[in-house]
Amino acid sequence: MSPRLGSVKPRSIVFDLFGDHLRYRGGAVRLRGLSELMACFDVPEATVRVVMARLRREGWFETRREGRETVYALSDAGWRLLDEGRSRIFDRAREPWDGQWHMVIYSVPEAERALREQLRKRLAWFGFGPLAASTWLSPHDRLDQVRDSFAEQDAVRLDVLRARSEGVDTDRAMAQRCWDLAGLQADYTRWIGAVRRRMPVYRRAGGRDALVERMRLVHDYRRFPFRDPDLPLELLPDGWSGRQAHELFLEAHELLREPAEKCVTFLTDDLRTAQTGAR
Repeated sequence: MSPRLGSVKPRSIVFDLFGDHLRYRGGAVRLRGLSELMACFDVPEATVRVVMARLRREGWFETRREGRETVYALSDAGWRLLDEGRSRIFDRAREPWDGQWHMVIYSVPEAERALREQLRKRLAWFGFGPLAASTWLSPHDRLDQVRDSFAEQDAVRLDVLRARSEGVDTDRAMAQRCWDLAGLQADYTRWIGAVRRRMPVYRRAGGRDALVERMRLVHDYRRFPFRDPDLPLELLPDGWSGRQAHELFLEAHELLREPAEKCVTFLTDDLRTAQTGAR
């Protein structure tokens, strides 16, 4: 794990900064202050301007002028995106499983291949796995989220069902078919080892290093929710490391919180606009 983020796209760093810090400071920041933060990741100011202009056109941010300063504030769509992302990264299901599968069967015209790929990525993000080519399952009831995501896409047809199998052995077999649990277990084991080795660095990190370390931690860990459906205990393989990895992530993330927040405050406080309170 590198302390720098050279391989991470600037737009991803922007969302991570807002998701981990700026959302709790009102969800808005002056462009000059954001450029100071992005400089911690070796992103030049000119690139920040281009990225933010593009994100505003895409609808994730709104802008306003305060004197000669441009202020970027999360739009409603931006807030929803961050709320959804934080839930998938930080939350884990704790309730006992009722044994019910939630199924999505989709149909997308052959000409809409990009839309089909987008649908598959969203299903994976929500914790669904492919039982068959167009049939995806989840042990969690997130059918409303799937429907809402594609409510305005007339080309997408979704049939949603709830079903039970013949028993837990069948359930476990279906889980093995829907997700690469062996590969995921191996990656969790490697990630746990890497973070444990880096914990001494986290404990002494300060200033910009703490901010960069925290962003790297989030960036590396957030890949797992795309692959890990957060299966109930009944469906997990023996010796599963996913929950251990999640607890370690939360520990390391909290360990870096105070020095990272001090860095954000130092770089943006004299540039921030007065806010009415964090969302």
